[in-house]
Amino acid sequence: MRRFPAEFADLLTPKARRFAGPPAAPFFADATMIAPDRATGAFALLERALGPCVKPMERAIPPELIAGQTRNYMERLPKTVRVSSADIDAARGKAARVADEIGLTAMLRSPSYLEFAAKLAGRPLDPAFGRQVLRYGPGDYAGPHTDHHPEEPRAKDGYFDLHLTFAGSGAKRQLLVYAKDGHLTETVDVAVPGGITAYRLPFWHYTTPLEGRGARAARWVVLGTFFYA
Repeated sequence: MRRFPAEFADLLTPKARRFAGPPAAPFFADATMIAPDRATGAFALLERALGPCVKPMERAIPPELIAGQTRNYMERLPKTVRVSSADIDAARGKAARVADEIGLTAMLRSPSYLEFAAKLAGRPLDPAFGRQVLRYGPGDYAGPHTDHHPEEPRAKDGYFDLHLTFAGSGAKRQLLVYAKDGHLTETVDVAVPGGITAYRLPFWHYTTPLEGRGARAARWVVLGTFFYA
């Protein structure tokens, strides 16, 4: 694959194109919606084109959290993360230029992408949305968090994320763990060749460290973050 298809629907299997939605739960995952040949091609394209553009993003556990704790069982853990990121929304950045060149920008602006996202969200979405690309390598993860933004007027009552996953053959496992009935008990393996996950945020979730070896031990995530219309 030299370019992403102009229409997002052309990335999908026939069954996925018939998807009516929305799912009942706030979190949705499916590893069968992206056509296998498209998934393999997308991984290789992202590695080749956007691989040189990603930058490390790391937030470790602050060491003072333990030293400064004065009461038993009163830990307060902020969001921790280790991943690489490319901001394809920064108009003058190299990542944005490359995303244009490989057709990723056009695909994410296609009518079928917004239509598919709205089906998963279960309600109309604002056509102006945020985009980002992440690359998880071995050991990369995102710690427990809610993605709640009470200080943002349009996000404080909830918003929607759509993630497209493209994992290489060297990526063996990465679990997305999320809460049900107040407990972090639900898991799904997101280290799949081509997968779609959708989040009606906020809710508690995290991703375990990516397991795998070799040059193809990576998972790319193409994110769209939407406000409700």
